[in-house]
Amino acid sequence: MPDRDVLMMIAEDGRVIEWQRLAEELFGWSAEEAVGQSVVALMREIGAGDRGRRGSLSDGAPVLVRPVLHGTSVVWQVRAAADAVSQQDVAVLKAMFTQSPVGLYVLDNQLRVVRMNTGTRWLRDTPVADLLGKRFTEAFELEDPEEELAVAHRVMESGVPVLNRLVRVGEAPGLHRRRIYSVSFARLEGGRGDVLGLVASVVDVTERENALKRLALLDTVRARVGRRLDVLAVCRELVDAVVPAFTGITVVEVIEDVVRGEDPPLVPVDQDVPLCRTAFRGRISAYRVGDVRPLPSGTPYSHVLSDLRPRLVPIDADSAWLAAADPARADSIRRSDVHSLIVAPLALRGHALGVVSFYRHQQEDPFEEEDLQLASDVCAHAALCIDNARRYTRERTIAATLQRRLLPQRPATPSSVEVCQLHFPGPEGGGVWFDAIALPGARTALVVGDVAGRGVAAAVTMGLLRTALHSIAALDLESDELLARLSDTAIRLAAERAALPPGDPLHRESLTASCAIAIYDPVTLTCALARAGLPEPVAVFPDGTSSTLAVPPGPLLAGTGNAPFPATTVSLPEGTTLAMATAPLADEILAGPLRPLLDRGSKRSLPELRDDITHALTHGHRTDERLMLLARTKALPPDQVLALSLPPGPEAAPIARAAARCQLDTWGMDEEIAFTNELIVSELVGNAVRYGAPPLQLRLILDEMLTSEVSDASNSAPHVKHARTIDETGRGLFIVATLADQWGTRYWDKGKTVWAEQSTGRTPEESLS
Repeated sequence: MPDRDVLMMIAEDGRVIEWQRLAEELFGWSAEEAVGQSVVALMREIGAGDRGRRGSLSDGAPVLVRPVLHGTSVVWQVRAAADAVSQQDVAVLKAMFTQSPVGLYVLDNQLRVVRMNTGTRWLRDTPVADLLGKRFTEAFELEDPEEELAVAHRVMESGVPVLNRLVRVGEAPGLHRRRIYSVSFARLEGGRGDVLGLVASVVDVTERENALKRLALLDTVRARVGRRLDVLAVCRELVDAVVPAFTGITVVEVIEDVVRGEDPPLVPVDQDVPLCRTAFRGRISAYRVGDVRPLPSGTPYSHVLSDLRPRLVPIDADSAWLAAADPARADSIRRSDVHSLIVAPLALRGHALGVVSFYRHQQEDPFEEEDLQLASDVCAHAALCIDNARRYTRERTIAATLQRRLLPQRPATPSSVEVCQLHFPGPEGGGVWFDAIALPGARTALVVGDVAGRGVAAAVTMGLLRTALHSIAALDLESDELLARLSDTAIRLAAERAALPPGDPLHRESLTASCAIAIYDPVTLTCALARAGLPEPVAVFPDGTSSTLAVPPGPLLAGTGNAPFPATTVSLPEGTTLAMATAPLADEILAGPLRPLLDRGSKRSLPELRDDITHALTHGHRTDERLMLLARTKALPPDQVLALSLPPGPEAAPIARAAARCQLDTWGMDEEIAFTNELIVSELVGNAVRYGAPPLQLRLILDEMLTSEVSDASNSAPHVKHARTIDETGRGLFIVATLADQWGTRYWDKGKTVWAEQSTGRTPEESLS
């Protein structure tokens, strides 16, 4: 308001210190007469009505009184006002500035404090004289005074109020405790629109904001901790969630057995139980993450594991328990300038999993009792997540161990092929498998399979199918027939799974498996292949060329319908590398970017080729289980095979016996083996002459076993007869079954082959030496 509206200025003791021209006109007193007098006495005389000497008074001119700074003192300024302030208004203002719990601060246009509410709790012990006349950024310990000053200037310039702005203020210099206030700024304007200053209302919301902060932290912990089923990962998620939102330093230590997936111990925990430091975030760590050691006895850490009660511990130079702590831990606490500690247990159902240590240091606020409950809630959620991860780790370990036990324990070394496998296990175990099964006639069945799913269920199903395939392979069936029989077994396993109680998790998981079988014959250098779901295999020939083998796809094992498993027979020269893989690896190698690496491997050994592929696949994070089987073919030398066509009559038996005797002499077989073989050959040929159909053929194969085969064009099924004492015939296959290590029948398109195997006791190299 312009100076012409000012009537007078009154000091705090009630004396008039200024008397303006407008006052002279209204009251008839000159400045010389009024200045220095008590305003109460002056107004009493004016009210007495001495108008003859002092002139006329207006009938009750309204005035406005407000405090202003005069130099370094606060004085009262009286102005002419358009409207009078009622007694009720004065009473309201007086109550607001003396009794209201909401802090009120009047700032002039220089943002200096000219009046304040002295009734707020925060100011009851603060002298008002220490604050009046100062800029509000100087009067209070603001965390960011420049920002608050800028906000105040914007309100004065624009007139747009700022409501409920959170401002952090220290209670007093040197103390760590801070307060949070909700501050609202509004511009003060005169009757003619001139800017007088600001009024600020202040509400202490420290407890409310701390409570909201605790709830927000707990929500963050529940959202971010436990996303991965790994104990170490859960602990890292915990420290990332609480630092720096709750504390500046956090250490998580978990009992070592729990990290490995073992059951946690009951309370009280023995003091010698080692704990692993699984996560740390802060300034100085006493020990590296991964260090394993017991907690120091006689400290809050060990006490927590004895009763599972969290502890809030102030820390200063005189803290006696620090002497009981190990030197490295005590030194890191001192060097980090820690002043407050909460130690909370990781526990579940009375079992201890570990401890979490929350430290506040430097300028952080000390912990309060409410923080102790929050730390307990945070650790309770973390303990549940750690226990889930522990159980998962244990199940994963069991599944991986079970899978390893069910896979071939030693690499297969068949004489007809060189085999090398590439296996990337999944983190949860799985159902992939491979096999190289020796078959009669020096043949080898190469198998790659994959049971869908993970964990123990997939590993067990894989073991059942692998065992069933070994049993079925003993029947000497073709590759397509092997897959059909294996699928029948899978269908029965799926039916058993579906019959489980509805509450069993396995009841809701369908059984799906894929498999590929290749039967290689080193005599004819052919390979019969059939597949159920797996990708087509690839052959890399000795000259460096390669080809994807066009094997028609069959249905998945245990699939619906009666679709056949078509087989394909291909010629594979000696030195050909056959690659069979599960889908993920096939996409990268057999039909993907690493195919050239496989093509160039024809001149490298299989272990070297496997290492090259492994190195190329180690880049990037993969969670799926993958397997590839590499097999390099060999040819059985011609001098290890005797093939002889036989006449259809009775003379076939003596011809066969003589040829077999001569060939075994050439191979250096001893007399006992030769005599036994002569009987076996005689009985097999005799049965073929009696029950079979021409043409007849005898074939002797010397490999790791001595195999005698007699083929004919009849599809009749031979079987062992138990002849009676007076019978003159019918004992042929009974004699063969008695003398041979094993025997069987293999059917083909236009006949069958009956075979019998004998153990020679020597390797093929020894037989030919």
